[in-house]
Amino acid sequence: MKCPYCGHEETKVLDSRTTDEGASVRRRRECIECSRRFTTYERLDKLPLIVIKKDNRREAFDRNKILLGLVKACEKRAIPLARLEKLVDEVEQELLNEYREVSSAVIGDVVMDKLRELDQVAYVRFASVYRQFKDINRFMQELQSLLDGDS
Repeated sequence: MKCPYCGHEETKVLDSRTTDEGASVRRRRECIECSRRFTTYERLDKLPLIVIKKDNRREAFDRNKILLGLVKACEKRAIPLARLEKLVDEVEQELLNEYREVSSAVIGDVVMDKLRELDQVAYVRFASVYRQFKDINRFMQELQSLLDGDS
Protein backbone atom coordinates (compact mmCIF):
# COMPACT_ATOMS: atom_id res chain seq x y z
CA MET A 1 0.00 0.00 0.00
CA LYS A 2 1.46 3.33 -1.06
CA CYS A 3 1.64 6.08 1.59
CA PRO A 4 -0.73 8.96 0.69
CA TYR A 5 1.69 11.48 2.26
CA CYS A 6 5.15 10.62 0.93
CA GLY A 7 4.39 7.97 -1.72
CA HIS A 8 6.65 5.34 -0.15
CA GLU A 9 5.48 1.83 -1.01
CA GLU A 10 6.15 0.09 2.30
CA THR A 11 3.66 0.37 5.13
CA LYS A 12 2.81 -1.80 8.08
CA VAL A 13 -0.62 -2.69 9.38
CA LEU A 14 -1.15 -1.60 12.98
CA ASP A 15 -4.75 -2.74 13.42
CA SER A 16 -7.43 -4.57 11.39
CA ARG A 17 -11.11 -4.90 12.15
CA THR A 18 -14.24 -5.73 10.24
CA THR A 19 -16.85 -3.06 9.63
CA ASP A 20 -20.28 -2.89 8.00
CA GLU A 21 -21.31 -6.25 9.49
CA GLY A 22 -18.30 -7.98 7.96
CA ALA A 23 -18.70 -6.43 4.51
CA SER A 24 -15.38 -4.58 4.72
CA VAL A 25 -12.10 -4.53 6.64
CA ARG A 26 -10.71 -1.34 8.16
CA ARG A 27 -6.92 -1.26 8.40
CA ARG A 28 -4.87 1.29 10.33
CA ARG A 29 -1.48 1.61 8.63
CA GLU A 30 1.83 3.36 9.28
CA CYS A 31 4.35 4.37 6.64
CA ILE A 32 7.81 2.88 7.13
CA GLU A 33 9.44 6.00 5.62
CA CYS A 34 7.63 9.02 7.16
CA SER A 35 5.90 7.28 10.12
CA ARG A 36 2.56 8.94 9.33
CA ARG A 37 -0.58 6.93 9.89
CA PHE A 38 -3.60 6.48 7.66
CA THR A 39 -6.65 4.26 7.32
CA THR A 40 -7.61 2.03 4.40
CA TYR A 41 -10.77 0.02 3.74
CA GLU A 42 -10.89 -3.28 1.92
CA ARG A 43 -14.22 -4.24 0.34
CA LEU A 44 -15.36 -7.04 -1.92
CA ASP A 45 -15.65 -5.74 -5.45
CA LYS A 46 -19.18 -6.61 -6.55
CA LEU A 47 -19.84 -7.52 -10.14
CA PRO A 48 -22.32 -5.11 -11.69
CA LEU A 49 -25.85 -6.30 -12.29
CA ILE A 50 -27.32 -5.08 -15.58
CA VAL A 51 -31.06 -4.51 -15.93
CA ILE A 52 -32.72 -5.10 -19.30
CA LYS A 53 -35.62 -2.67 -19.58
CA LYS A 54 -38.87 -3.32 -21.50
CA ASP A 55 -37.54 -1.41 -24.52
CA ASN A 56 -34.30 -3.50 -24.43
CA ARG A 57 -32.18 -0.66 -23.06
CA ARG A 58 -29.63 -1.75 -20.50
CA GLU A 59 -28.73 0.10 -17.32
CA ALA A 60 -26.98 -0.59 -14.05
CA PHE A 61 -29.10 -2.02 -11.24
CA ASP A 62 -30.22 0.75 -8.89
CA ARG A 63 -31.43 -0.50 -5.53
CA ASN A 64 -32.78 2.97 -4.69
CA LYS A 65 -35.46 2.63 -7.39
CA ILE A 66 -36.78 -0.48 -5.68
CA LEU A 67 -36.60 1.13 -2.25
CA LEU A 68 -38.54 4.20 -3.42
CA GLY A 69 -41.25 1.98 -4.92
CA LEU A 70 -41.49 0.02 -1.68
CA VAL A 71 -41.68 3.19 0.42
CA LYS A 72 -44.60 4.40 -1.71
CA ALA A 73 -46.36 1.03 -1.50
CA CYS A 74 -45.89 0.90 2.27
CA GLU A 75 -47.01 4.45 2.94
CA LYS A 76 -49.12 4.62 6.12
CA ARG A 77 -48.26 1.00 6.92
CA ALA A 78 -46.42 0.02 10.10
CA ILE A 79 -43.33 -1.19 8.28
CA PRO A 80 -39.99 0.29 9.38
CA LEU A 81 -37.62 1.60 6.72
CA ALA A 82 -34.95 -0.78 8.00
CA ARG A 83 -37.18 -3.74 7.07
CA LEU A 84 -37.67 -2.35 3.55
CA GLU A 85 -33.91 -1.89 3.19
CA LYS A 86 -33.45 -5.50 4.30
CA LEU A 87 -35.98 -6.61 1.67
CA VAL A 88 -34.02 -4.73 -1.00
CA ASP A 89 -30.80 -6.38 0.25
CA GLU A 90 -32.48 -9.78 -0.11
CA VAL A 91 -33.69 -8.98 -3.63
CA GLU A 92 -30.27 -7.70 -4.69
CA GLN A 93 -28.46 -10.73 -3.27
CA GLU A 94 -30.89 -13.16 -4.89
CA LEU A 95 -30.43 -11.47 -8.27
CA LEU A 96 -26.63 -11.33 -7.96
CA ASN A 97 -26.55 -15.04 -7.14
CA GLU A 98 -28.46 -15.94 -10.31
CA TYR A 99 -27.87 -13.29 -12.98
CA ARG A 100 -25.37 -10.96 -14.61
CA GLU A 101 -28.13 -9.45 -16.74
CA VAL A 102 -31.76 -9.57 -15.66
CA SER A 103 -35.00 -8.21 -17.07
CA SER A 104 -36.92 -5.60 -15.13
CA ALA A 105 -39.89 -8.02 -15.18
CA VAL A 106 -37.91 -10.63 -13.21
CA ILE A 107 -36.84 -7.98 -10.70
CA GLY A 108 -40.46 -6.89 -10.25
CA ASP A 109 -41.59 -10.47 -9.71
CA VAL A 110 -38.91 -11.09 -7.06
CA VAL A 111 -39.85 -7.86 -5.27
CA MET A 112 -43.54 -8.76 -5.38
CA ASP A 113 -42.93 -12.24 -3.98
CA LYS A 114 -41.03 -10.82 -1.02
CA LEU A 115 -43.50 -7.98 -0.48
CA ARG A 116 -46.43 -10.41 -0.53
CA GLU A 117 -44.86 -12.20 2.47
CA LEU A 118 -44.22 -8.90 4.26
CA ASP A 119 -47.52 -7.01 3.89
CA GLN A 120 -50.50 -7.84 1.70
CA VAL A 121 -51.84 -4.29 1.45
CA ALA A 122 -48.45 -3.00 0.34
CA TYR A 123 -48.25 -5.92 -2.08
CA VAL A 124 -51.55 -4.93 -3.74
CA ARG A 125 -50.45 -1.30 -3.96
CA PHE A 126 -47.12 -2.28 -5.52
CA ALA A 127 -48.81 -4.76 -7.89
CA SER A 128 -51.31 -2.15 -9.08
CA VAL A 129 -48.47 0.09 -10.24
CA TYR A 130 -46.06 -2.62 -11.37
CA ARG A 131 -48.64 -4.65 -13.31
CA GLN A 132 -50.39 -1.50 -14.55
CA PHE A 133 -53.95 -2.66 -13.92
CA LYS A 134 -56.13 -1.23 -16.68
CA ASP A 135 -59.48 -1.91 -15.05
CA ILE A 136 -61.15 -3.03 -11.84
CA ASN A 137 -61.54 -6.63 -13.09
CA ARG A 138 -57.78 -7.14 -13.31
CA PHE A 139 -57.43 -5.60 -9.86
CA MET A 140 -60.08 -7.97 -8.48
CA GLN A 141 -58.28 -10.95 -10.05
CA GLU A 142 -55.12 -10.01 -8.17
CA LEU A 143 -57.04 -9.63 -4.92
CA GLN A 144 -58.73 -13.00 -5.48
CA SER A 145 -55.37 -14.71 -6.10
CA LEU A 146 -54.11 -13.16 -2.86
CA LEU A 147 -57.14 -14.46 -0.96
CA ASP A 148 -56.85 -17.91 -2.56
CA GLY A 149 -53.19 -18.07 -1.50
CA ASP A 150 -54.16 -17.55 2.15
CA SER A 151 -56.68 -20.38 2.28
